[in-house]
Amino acid sequence: MSTTQNTLFGEPEASQAPLASRLRPSSLGDFVGQEHILGPEAPLAMALSAGNLHSFLLWGPPGVGKTTLARLCAGTTKAQFYPLSAVLAGVKDIRAVIDSARVGLSQGLRTVLFVDEVHRFNKAQQDAFLPHVEDGTITFIGATTENPSFEVNAALLSRVRVYRLKALENRHILAILKRALASELTEVEAEVEVLESLAAQADGDARRALGQLEVAANFARVHHGRKVIDEKLLEELGQGSMRRFDKGGDTFYDQISALHKSVRGSDPDASLYWFVRMLDGGCDPLYIARRVVRMASEDIGNADPRALEIALNAWQIQERLGSPEGELTLAQAIIYLACAAKSNAVYSAFNEAKRLVETQGSLEVPLHLRNAPSALMRDQGFGKAYRYAHSEPEGYAANEHYFPEEMPSVQFYRPTDRGLEGRIREKLQHLRTLDQSAKEKADQ
Repeated sequence: MSTTQNTLFGEPEASQAPLASRLRPSSLGDFVGQEHILGPEAPLAMALSAGNLHSFLLWGPPGVGKTTLARLCAGTTKAQFYPLSAVLAGVKDIRAVIDSARVGLSQGLRTVLFVDEVHRFNKAQQDAFLPHVEDGTITFIGATTENPSFEVNAALLSRVRVYRLKALENRHILAILKRALASELTEVEAEVEVLESLAAQADGDARRALGQLEVAANFARVHHGRKVIDEKLLEELGQGSMRRFDKGGDTFYDQISALHKSVRGSDPDASLYWFVRMLDGGCDPLYIARRVVRMASEDIGNADPRALEIALNAWQIQERLGSPEGELTLAQAIIYLACAAKSNAVYSAFNEAKRLVETQGSLEVPLHLRNAPSALMRDQGFGKAYRYAHSEPEGYAANEHYFPEEMPSVQFYRPTDRGLEGRIREKLQHLRTLDQSAKEKADQ
């Protein structure tokens, strides 16, 4: 099936287009990858086979076929296809597509408006689609590399379905590279091992793989009348692997989340892996250092207070030595935290106390807990009946009340039985026994 291409926004001539554009599949059957949404029983495939071309968002990393898939979906209904880039287009361009869509409707033609990088449109630009999506003037397809939950207006998001695309596997990219040699670069030869290297270096991005193949083809040596791409040529061109890492984007936050959860899960090897992945992708080690300090308090706390000290030392050493020397101390800290006893009791207590304070208002400090540096303050009762803990048995004022008078005592901190916190738990249980004994004596 073919898609009617609009004439408002032209594209390069086929002979001038990059290899990735020339190799676009002409049918869904030729599309490589994304089996989870395009397989026989997958949701998008079933909708298209039923003739239900609906508005949707394609969310996924670069080079996985979002634009191509949008074109092919439009082609299933022979709809007019109008691609826009949110980087270059504005409301005026949207209006032009809407006007053309209305003309198409009068002639029985459907119109698909495809917006690449839709997250770059501001709220007003995104809102401009809404009435025309609702009244059926256009079918809207957007593409984004960012999480739509945060980057797409809720009003627009509620009117579309979201399909998440995955990074392509090496086998997918290898198939695409072989297809390129068979159909577009017929004068070029490359061993399977070379293509596998290109596929691995592309890190799930087919467009990058095809771009690297095209560059290599331009510099390939001629051997017996054929251009040959070999491993030596790839090394000369410096076509090394470039892992996906977008500072401030989804991949960035996904990886720091994986690092944090690996530490929390007491897996030092996975923790080290994600740490190195982030460094390899260009992450600032000082950002990781700050997050490691957070992990020490949030997930280890008083079960092993040394974790916080080690994390702070690693941060300081990273600041003093810089990279790459300081990164070893961060690795040491991360491995220690992963192996340490775990407790989120401090984290939970802190959040519980915050929630209670937000609902209680500004309760007065009890008079017996206030300082009394002047005679007037003493006359007002400040500090009266305060019990100095060091003068009490066991250095503890049993059954003393330290909360506001209107508020009963609350237990926020519930230490676990892991690590040092187990001993803290035993001590607090003993102190509560003293409180109960003192209370019983006072009630007699």
